[in-house]
Amino acid sequence: MPKSKGRAKRSGVRYELRPARKRKPKKSPGWYGPAVLSVMGVGVIIIVLNYIGLMPGTGGTADTMFLFVGLGLIALGFVGTTFWT
Repeated sequence: MPKSKGRAKRSGVRYELRPARKRKPKKSPGWYGPAVLSVMGVGVIIIVLNYIGLMPGTGGTADTMFLFVGLGLIALGFVGTTFWT
């Protein structure tokens, strides 16, 4: 049986793929963490004061507007924590 020629061999250096360098994420400023936690804390305080009846303009009853403002601030804090490094 005849021998096959096979594939031609390339001369020189083989192609090498270098792994991508991992970039270190930028550090958040020192004030960012306390600011995000403060926003969340203000949201909790607004909700608690709303249900206690101490929010101005509610007449001692809970108002849904303050509930949504407090929940919005808490959600904003959670979104902010995803960017905290």
